[in-house]
Amino acid sequence: MTSVPPAVRRRPGPALAALFLATFVMGSAELVVVGLLRLVAGDLAVSVDTAGTLVTAYALGICVGGPLLTALTIRVRRRTLVRASLAGYVAGNLLAALAPGFGTLLAARAVTGALQGLFLGTAFTVAAALVPPERTGRAISVVFGGIAVSTALGVPLGTLAAQHLGWRAAFTAVVVLGALALLATAVCVPPVDGSGTGGLWAQSRHALAPRVLAVLGVGFLLLGGQFAAFTYITPFLEDVTGVSGTRLTLFLFAYGAATAVGTFVGGWAADRDAARTLVAANLVLVAALAVLHTAGASRVLVACALVLWGVVGFGLVPSLQYRVGLLAGPGRDLAATLPASAVNAGIAVGAVAGGAAVSHGGAADAVLTGLLVCGAALPATWASGRLRPAAVRQPAAAVAEFRAQG
Repeated sequence: MTSVPPAVRRRPGPALAALFLATFVMGSAELVVVGLLRLVAGDLAVSVDTAGTLVTAYALGICVGGPLLTALTIRVRRRTLVRASLAGYVAGNLLAALAPGFGTLLAARAVTGALQGLFLGTAFTVAAALVPPERTGRAISVVFGGIAVSTALGVPLGTLAAQHLGWRAAFTAVVVLGALALLATAVCVPPVDGSGTGGLWAQSRHALAPRVLAVLGVGFLLLGGQFAAFTYITPFLEDVTGVSGTRLTLFLFAYGAATAVGTFVGGWAADRDAARTLVAANLVLVAALAVLHTAGASRVLVACALVLWGVVGFGLVPSLQYRVGLLAGPGRDLAATLPASAVNAGIAVGAVAGGAAVSHGGAADAVLTGLLVCGAALPATWASGRLRPAAVRQPAAAVAEFRAQG
């Protein structure tokens, strides 16, 4: 059960803002390296392909390391974990900024990825405890919103700074902002006990229940389908739509801004009905990708499709997180890290599938691959909405959430 002072429940804004800042920093650090690969490769005397493993190491850290660290710390108080994981994250990025060689940098990326996975799961639990049950989705969207906003703002600014000051400057900026986020969480985040019950074994039984794994599978498919297409959206826009230079930047910015807006809208929708939100988002994804595939030469239609895609593509994540926590019941502390693992695994596999499609028929085939995967996911998404938690085994608070969900 959670324990939060009533005054904090009435005014959760400062604590949620601190968590938002922390995830903004982490989202920026996770993705900015994509724009630094050539700089890192040149400075540390490795190939660009080798430098690309920095992305893989981070993703594996989130997918594997996050749940493992959560399992090892399942009995630690949530506020302590928020502070400790964020402090470790700042230290890991300081190591990255000072790395004497590529091996050290690669290790730092793997460790910080694992710490991000731990932090995200813990932050979602804390955010849900700060608000009444009927506002859980919106609280989750604030935490995840930091990552969405970093995609639209933090990553471009970090890449720009690195181009003028060197790649280490980007990691230095992460350290500085991370230290500020650590201070904010230390001051603003109240004591919060774990929301689940029991030790690791008891949590695992609920967190890894078939109903939870089914929803995680839906997240894997939806993000995998998206990133089969999105990984190669730039060549698609250049080759099929015929935009480049400033226009290309505007198209991508429109998508990025839409993801940020969609995340917060998605939190509101999750509170209304998370299961139906996932189905609706899946339908819109199929429609948007279908427009790209069939009308890719029309700049107006492509721009509209990108905005719709951006709104629902990450707007579905709060509902995914909400459903996993609801279905896991007493195992929600451990389960809170699993959506990030499923999402990152989907992104990694989707990118590989998109690459195979590009090698076969070009960027248009990558979009077709994404469309087919998201279309295939639709029956599973609908079916997952019919899953219900084992209410008789859950604490009263979880039952109340279940009833509120309808």
